[in-house]
Amino acid sequence: MSAATLPCVSTIELRHLAAMAAAVEEGSFGRAAARLGYTQSTVSQQIAALERTVGGPVFDRPGGPRAVRLTPLGSVVLEHGRALLERAEALAHAVDRFKAGDGRIDIGTFQSVSNVILPAVVRRLRDEQPGCDIRLFEEEPEQPQIGDLDLLFYDGRIDGDVEQRKLLDDPYLLVARAGTFPEGPVPLERLDGVPMVAWPLTCDQPLMEQAVARSGARPQIVFRTAVNDTLLSMVRAGLGSAVLPWLAVRGADVPSDARLSVHELRPTLPPREIYLHWRAGRIHSPLAARAVDIAVEVAAELAPPVAWATSTG
Repeated sequence: MSAATLPCVSTIELRHLAAMAAAVEEGSFGRAAARLGYTQSTVSQQIAALERTVGGPVFDRPGGPRAVRLTPLGSVVLEHGRALLERAEALAHAVDRFKAGDGRIDIGTFQSVSNVILPAVVRRLRDEQPGCDIRLFEEEPEQPQIGDLDLLFYDGRIDGDVEQRKLLDDPYLLVARAGTFPEGPVPLERLDGVPMVAWPLTCDQPLMEQAVARSGARPQIVFRTAVNDTLLSMVRAGLGSAVLPWLAVRGADVPSDARLSVHELRPTLPPREIYLHWRAGRIHSPLAARAVDIAVEVAAELAPPVAWATSTG
């Protein structure tokens, strides 16, 4: 298309193309008007405006009861006009779906949230919007970034131009092989020199270990892994005990395992804080906004127990 014709063609209105298509399908301006809810004169005016825009007649008008017929120019306009109308209809449908909450949402997550919080969030979103496209990305970098994500779960606040909502405090508990410690809460000082398995020194882990050290305890870390199942397998094997947040304990269903025991620590350690983040000033889609609301609801329903049984056996 030349620069000379672009300004002219760009002024074509979709309602004029819709009137033209209706006239072709109905065979007359009168029946097209009835179908579109216009008067016949309105359809005639719309066709005339279209003809002025494209620079020539799009219909032969034989008059009387005979059907109107397309001119060669009209055939070209209708062929491309129908494609434009289909795209406009698809756009309107997509916008309606977006406003209703449908569409795509990209969520960054990490192991504990993936196991405990997100399943309920995803289930409720899909129940409300069956056609939604939910994409999850699980990683735990030392310096997380929102990037193109709509939402990001993380254990702590992140830097940058972001907003956040605190979901819950996630208390730390001691998980040991059954019989390793007496029933009841375990004093932190009892961990001094005790073999322990632990997460890598990322996210909240360094803060937790520093808090243990301030209590005067220096556990012997004999193994580190980011995989909860592997950590707990090593605890069952007797390699060492583990200090894990409540979400990790719940997500692995530790209380139902007779081979393991769960203990509170005395004094208690500062809890891990779980936040949901998004880019500051970003207008949420209805789907993302609903995901935030559901995450808050799910977190409120997951209140950690005030006290734990001293043994799960």
